[in-house]
Amino acid sequence: MKFVKYLRGFGWEPVVYTALDAAYPILDESFQKDIPEGITVLQQPIWEPYKLYKRLIGQKKEERVVSGFLQEKGRRSWAQQLSLWLRGNMFIPDARRFWIRPSIHYLSRWLEKNPVDVIVSTGPPHSMHLIARGLKKRTGLPWLADFRDPWTNIDFAGDLRMGWYATRKNRLLEKAVLNEADVITVVSDLMQEEFRTKTGKPVEVITNGFDPDDFSVPDELLRRDGKFSIVHTGSLNNRRNHPALWKAIASLRKELPGFSEKLSIRLIGKNDVSVRESIEREGLNDVTEWIDYIPHVQIIAEQKSASILLLAINNYGAAESGFFSPKATLTGKLFEYLASGRKILMVGPEDSQAAYVIRDCHAGDVAGCEDYEGMKKIITTFFNQHGPANRSQQVSTVAIYSRKNLTEKISKLLSVIGKKEKESIRSINS
Repeated sequence: MKFVKYLRGFGWEPVVYTALDAAYPILDESFQKDIPEGITVLQQPIWEPYKLYKRLIGQKKEERVVSGFLQEKGRRSWAQQLSLWLRGNMFIPDARRFWIRPSIHYLSRWLEKNPVDVIVSTGPPHSMHLIARGLKKRTGLPWLADFRDPWTNIDFAGDLRMGWYATRKNRLLEKAVLNEADVITVVSDLMQEEFRTKTGKPVEVITNGFDPDDFSVPDELLRRDGKFSIVHTGSLNNRRNHPALWKAIASLRKELPGFSEKLSIRLIGKNDVSVRESIEREGLNDVTEWIDYIPHVQIIAEQKSASILLLAINNYGAAESGFFSPKATLTGKLFEYLASGRKILMVGPEDSQAAYVIRDCHAGDVAGCEDYEGMKKIITTFFNQHGPANRSQQVSTVAIYSRKNLTEKISKLLSVIGKKEKESIRSINS
């Protein structure tokens, strides 16, 4: 959406193709303001297996699906375990696979009367890349495949319990997309390194980012309660739950003068049952607020009002060999945190891309997933600096992550592959 918002300013008119009445964990209508006036938006019905999934696990029809393998209550039932196996082995590459063929058919006919210069697909879901692949085969149009996350090396792949067939099929589909697209974009240098081992096609880095327009927050939405608030926005699944963090906070309540009286933990979004259990085990319930959902403008207000913004990175098997995707993760949330100007405490791999960005921007500090003493030290330092001036000492590098600047980068790539295509057509015609 943010690319679409700014593309016109760089000479490109976007046409959006998206699903009609798809199943989403959350819908935030406040983003309607970002849709450019008069833009062409194509929507087609999509069949997804979520109705069957809800029936299988006993979820009500009106309840939304939960993303990120997050379990809000109890442990996974046999039905939920079965659904994960089905997702990994029957719905390849993902649950949107049934939209691929109808979309290729619909868009091929639409393009006959409405020519475009370039196709862009963004995923996950990686089924979107397979739609673009089919369109390139039929039309010969240049194609940019944009990866916001890895495909076969995504960190939760093990949870899907894929058999040899599903694993092989995903690898073949990934290889086809990477070799048939004209250019690939990824969100971090480590992802770029990984993808360059898999294809000879150009792989460029265009990170996630923040939109400065989102940070014009009404003053009345900002909290000024004098609390030392540790704020996390977004979902916290079991792999982002770091028990050492809650233990460190509980210890500081006993050791650090004034800390317990001012402490406030605000968790905004869906939280795994393991998070609740960890907080309860450390006796932090009395200072923790659980806030399920608020519109994006209020999320930004919460970020700007925080004393510490918690960035929890997935902790997936440090003993795993090969590419370790949590190190390559650069979520949109990180860049919103940067734009808020508040101190960031990142818990995750200390040699990760996110850690590099935080340090490069002087935006906070980083502790390893098990670094109990390191977390205590960082929180103590931030608490001693607590007050109106407790802002990160950001440098000008933050500006390069604005959505407008990132859109300029992608527009240049579109111009390059679009120009090459036009030149090849002129060569054939001559």
